[in-house]
Amino acid sequence: MWRLIPLLEASGDSQMAIDRWLLEQHLLRSHPPTLRFYTWSPLTISLGYHQHKYPEHWQNLVWQGQKINLVQRPTGGRAVLHQGDLTYTVVTSNLTGNRVEIYQKICEFLIQGWRALGVELHYGTAGRGYIHNPNCFGTATGADLVLPNGTKFIGSAQLRRGVATLQHGSIRLQPDGELFARVFPGETFTPVRLPQLDIKEIVTALIAAASRCFDTDFKEQPLSQSEWEAIVAGASCK
Repeated sequence: MWRLIPLLEASGDSQMAIDRWLLEQHLLRSHPPTLRFYTWSPLTISLGYHQHKYPEHWQNLVWQGQKINLVQRPTGGRAVLHQGDLTYTVVTSNLTGNRVEIYQKICEFLIQGWRALGVELHYGTAGRGYIHNPNCFGTATGADLVLPNGTKFIGSAQLRRGVATLQHGSIRLQPDGELFARVFPGETFTPVRLPQLDIKEIVTALIAAASRCFDTDFKEQPLSQSEWEAIVAGASCK
């Protein structure tokens, strides 16, 4: 039995604190494998754990009167602009294989879920050149999922601790081209064309696919007040 945390909108700091806490608790064997989906408010640019250099103008970006936040992920990879996207997190353990194989074992539920929604995805083919691009969605590696026209659709990042794995990723649903150009000037923006779907339909299809792929049932359980307190306390210690 896995835990399913209902769709949650929160700040980037809160979302990353939750993901770190879930991994830590799973490592301590005090929390089951978990799937969750979330959105970011206010808009946020998340930086990879090792990404210490980024354009200076990111510190002062404002969109529709609201400052865009910057937050560091516990995972690697490059920067992701979280606007018009849906993010997933999987925390589980005892997956075997190398890093890409584990990515692909986890990503299978995304492929099957989107196929059920009428969208075919396949893995990217870019090599290590992505490390020179500050924009995560500028290249698609074997850990990323792309649409039939080659547009990168889901970018994922991973952290492994002992037998436990945290993998989370951004699903581009309604990216704004004007904002993209301000964040990544000079980068090519490719709009995402999808069937007319609301976010609840998408999450429902992905949960059903995850149940099949991970051979599990889900118990839906929001974060409790005591869990929120533990998450906030843990974040203040970082």
